Amino acid sequence: MPRASLPSIVAPAMTRVMAWATALTVSCALLAGAAVADVYKYQDEFGNVLYTDKPRTLPAERVNVQSKKTDVVAVQARQDAEMQRLQEQEQARRQDVASRSEEQAATQLSAKDKAERCIKARERYDAYINSQKLYEQLPDGERRYLDSDELDAARAAAKTSMDLMCQ
Repeated sequence: MPRASLPSIVAPAMTRVMAWATALTVSCALLAGAAVADVYKYQDEFGNVLYTDKPRTLPAERVNVQSKKTDVVAVQARQDAEMQRLQEQEQARRQDVASRSEEQAATQLSAKDKAERCIKARERYDAYINSQKLYEQLPDGERRYLDSDELDAARAAAKTSMDLMCQ
């Protein structure tokens, strides 16, 4: 069985590719020509002003539309500027969210800390009220028990402290 040579297989494929490329180029050229159609302005039966390239009714006023070639560099610069603005806006939003969450965490910690201090103040007040004797620790490790006036003053101070911490 004879083998076909590589050039005899590639040549017809290349011819088909060239034919498709030529057809595509001609189609693009025709479509580009259609983009420069005339524009007409007319009023329909309801009085609405319409713009079209094929007016339904006559008379229609031909509008001179000037088209310019798109400045690719300017478009790219505008797009880059818009992307930069959006990135800055997103970064600012993220910082704002982070700031809010930090403030919220600090508020929660503050509220939690305040609640803990209130609990401790209540426990100290309850201990002072329920104790028959209170003492203070002396520097040498000895205990000095409070007399009744000092006991009343310590209980009043504990009550004031509890009221202040538990507001």
